[in-house]
Amino acid sequence: MTKVHVIDVESGNLQSLENALERLGYEVELIKDAEQAKVAFPKVEKLILPGVGNFGHFMDNVHARELAGPINEYIKSGKPLMGICVGLQALLAGSTESPNAKGLGLIDMTLSKFKEDDKAVPHIGWNDADPVGMDKGLYGIDSSKKFYFVHSYAAIVTDATAKALQGWDYAVAKYGDEQFIAALARDNVFLTQFHPEKSGQQGLGVINSFLKGEKYTDVGPQSTKPGLTRRVIACLDVRTNDDGDLVVTKGDQYDVREKGGVDSSGNPVRNLGKPVEVARRYYEQGADEVTFLNITSFRNSPLRDLPMLQVLKQTSKTVFVPLTIGGGIRDTVDPETNETVPALQVAQMYFRSGADKVSIGSDAVYAAEAYYRNGCKGDGTSPMETIHKAYGAQAVVVSVDPKRVYVQAPEDCPHHTFETQFPGPNGERFVWYQCTVKGGRETRDLGAYELVRAVEALGAGEILLNCIDKDGTNSGFDLELIRDIKSAVKIPVIASSGAGTPAHFTEVFTQTPTDAALGAGMFHREEYTVAQVKDALAKDGLVVRV
Repeated sequence: MTKVHVIDVESGNLQSLENALERLGYEVELIKDAEQAKVAFPKVEKLILPGVGNFGHFMDNVHARELAGPINEYIKSGKPLMGICVGLQALLAGSTESPNAKGLGLIDMTLSKFKEDDKAVPHIGWNDADPVGMDKGLYGIDSSKKFYFVHSYAAIVTDATAKALQGWDYAVAKYGDEQFIAALARDNVFLTQFHPEKSGQQGLGVINSFLKGEKYTDVGPQSTKPGLTRRVIACLDVRTNDDGDLVVTKGDQYDVREKGGVDSSGNPVRNLGKPVEVARRYYEQGADEVTFLNITSFRNSPLRDLPMLQVLKQTSKTVFVPLTIGGGIRDTVDPETNETVPALQVAQMYFRSGADKVSIGSDAVYAAEAYYRNGCKGDGTSPMETIHKAYGAQAVVVSVDPKRVYVQAPEDCPHHTFETQFPGPNGERFVWYQCTVKGGRETRDLGAYELVRAVEALGAGEILLNCIDKDGTNSGFDLELIRDIKSAVKIPVIASSGAGTPAHFTEVFTQTPTDAALGAGMFHREEYTVAQVKDALAKDGLVVRV
């Protein structure tokens, strides 16, 4: 079995790349510092430099491990190197994200942040990568395919970049009105801003083309419309049932037990399948992302034995789209050692097991309350702040669980309100959405609008917007809530709760500016497939990945 070497500076989800390489039939060996590089580089045939998150944090790790020199020497040797995401960025001169951090300088370009006036930032989703001035594909990249991007900073194409790109083959993508570098290739170096290991079969094809040295490839038939796609996300609520088995379940307004009798509290937990098998089914149906929401605390489990770590490890072996994990991403006392483990370290465990993003719920509410008490300032200790600093905003999702509260007039409430099209039981014309914690069991004196503004300031890169009133109703998304929350933030918003038919996805994408939409029960009960939702969206003229 041919061996591929991978630079590991502990930046994000390396597990998925290892799984992708093994799926393609390669053995993986990690290189973590200069000493290992000195031993390995003479025999290395193919080298991959992956990275996610903050440019400065990544480069600090590269330099701390004394890997900058060995990487440059390896490139000069003429042997193949592939850089992925921040691995591409690292070979540029620098980034406005971290002005004091220096890149390796192979290309004289500086990364800059996307403009936020016409789009959500980070850029998250499936987009084009079009080779420029070529009638062939570039290592399997061509306009017939979609690839998964997740980043806030990019090498923006301007008139001044032409000189820096001389001699390079490159592909571009467009986000809003900004065109940026999606991939670069020259001689033995191949770089992608997107994540091929998270881009499904087409992404695996790109990695395979690089490893086989197939630089110029045939272009496939055009199967999708150009542009950023509408993301369809499958969500799995995971918990232990009464027999102790880990199962996928789904609730009605957060009650996951079977209905029957006056009180469902004694009824069994709904069992809708095994998490790994269900996730693989949705991947095969075309889900753009898969989200696991852990709704069992596992308080007595040592952190290293948390069941969701194994779920992620097993899922990422066969599911090559982004994986998000929610539940338990907080400062935690490890029952094995009785020591407090910071939220950042808990998140790192999930990233190393196959997660691309972590979702934070109740602790985000507590952090937002502290943010407002502190005069709209963070103290640097919240999960959003610590994880953002190491891995970037795109790795941090905040899950919001609000419920609708009616008021007669805005002055009757200290929170942000808006006029609703659906008056309350006593004719109330205004509403606000009250935040909850602990799985919706406890309300807080904080509005969802205020929450999302606070967590955006604290470093969150995406909002997972649930709605307790809509959960399990199959009546469609809460469009008013989605519009209101989108008006509050610049970061992407995922619409959740209420989807019951493909038409509900068309409705939310055409009647709100949401960035993605999530389904659960309708998929679990096999009333509709992810593919059927995407077919409906495509028939209505929306851009989807097929």
